[in-house]
Amino acid sequence: MTDPDAKSSTPSPARSVRDLLRSCDRAVLATVQRAESEAPTGWPYASLVMMAVDQDASPLLLISTLADHTRNLLADPRASLLVDGTAGLDEPLTGARATVMGRLEKTDDPRHRARYLARHPSADMYAGFGDFAVWRMSVERAHIVAGFGRIHWVDGGEVLGEAHPTLAEREADVVGHMNDDHADAVALYAKVLLGLEGEGWAMTGVDAEGADLRRAGRVARLPFDTPVADADGARVELVRLVKRARAAAAPES
Repeated sequence: MTDPDAKSSTPSPARSVRDLLRSCDRAVLATVQRAESEAPTGWPYASLVMMAVDQDASPLLLISTLADHTRNLLADPRASLLVDGTAGLDEPLTGARATVMGRLEKTDDPRHRARYLARHPSADMYAGFGDFAVWRMSVERAHIVAGFGRIHWVDGGEVLGEAHPTLAEREADVVGHMNDDHADAVALYAKVLLGLEGEGWAMTGVDAEGADLRRAGRVARLPFDTPVADADGARVELVRLVKRARAAAAPES
């Protein structure tokens, strides 16, 4: 498959949406207000949710049936997620944000649960409650605003990335190895390559296009130079990136 962004410094609209999904840990969820509620039927109902993504960037939510948005989804699975990449900008309207539209359904796949809890470890305190479940969005359309004049509708199939089962099966091994045996490399990724402050950054996930980092309540995205398809490819990219970080951190002679 040819990467349309391989020779361009400006990512395609679809890639911009996918990058937002991978880099954000929260979103605004809009559902259709159900008939059996105190609010008027059919109105958009917006709520804040914490978010992770699957290997292909499909959104994952951990939500309770006690919440209005979940009850709305049980009546009508259509939903939108607003992912916002404008935080910290002096002019927020110059930044990227996307509305991702699709249908949300409960998933019992243990891998989805593991990915979500790796991204949001504090959720482990209530994830086992009977009213909570992981929901996965099947992305159908997205609308990206990446600054003034950069506004596009994108088909859901273009938004999602490659999902490689062999990489998904070894993800926990790769992440555990990096955190347990190469915490110094993770620290260099955060400080040197991403310009992040503070100690204690840990890797929480790895996919075909990069790795996810977390420190306390902050998350960050470490992109790969070249997409990978398995654990060996991820290792090659992670070694390449740590070599780059060490070279950049080395004092000039």
